[in-house]
Amino acid sequence: MTKEMKRPTSHISGNSIKPALSKAVEFYTDNNRQAYDCIHERDEYIDYLESQLSNAKPQQSLPVVPECVGEFVSGDETELSKADRIAYLLKSVEGDNYYLEEYLTNAGIISQEQGEHLYAWATNQTHETILELWNGYTVEKPQLFYLREKNTGYYLRKTGNNEYEITPHYSNDYDKKHMHYKFTQSEIDSMETGSYEHVPVEDGE
Repeated sequence: MTKEMKRPTSHISGNSIKPALSKAVEFYTDNNRQAYDCIHERDEYIDYLESQLSNAKPQQSLPVVPECVGEFVSGDETELSKADRIAYLLKSVEGDNYYLEEYLTNAGIISQEQGEHLYAWATNQTHETILELWNGYTVEKPQLFYLREKNTGYYLRKTGNNEYEITPHYSNDYDKKHMHYKFTQSEIDSMETGSYEHVPVEDGE
């Protein structure tokens, strides 16, 4: 049997609900205004960030270092930590050649020749440049040379397993793609090249 629903007997006049409606309208109006202000504030902050990014200086490229420096900094950390390697380069900036030319060479970590090259490079750098190596670096591609005899035009080439052993190549039809005709400046400095002139290797050769 369906229960009979009766109309409430309490009297509600139109005037009695106006205060409640007024408060509800005021509540939603205030919240909408706050929401609008939040959105506006967010948009202004996004505009600010975009302006900061557009005016920001481009990220500086990594320092370019010779191959010997790259090999030294990234060397075996069981022998010497990266932090110590950079610290010794910093000492060299200040003119202290003990660590690179004596301590590390005597310990067998680097050769005397490597120490001399590292020290010569470091003395021409700033502290800032050395410290940047901690975050990375780019190894410069060494300039290569052919060694050509001035009088005959013949070229020298490396032979065997010893890259410093050279022998005359009595032919000018050498294959420029073969590395055994190409020498770095450090290799040339270690040899007695006599009357051979340096011919720079062009890109792609």
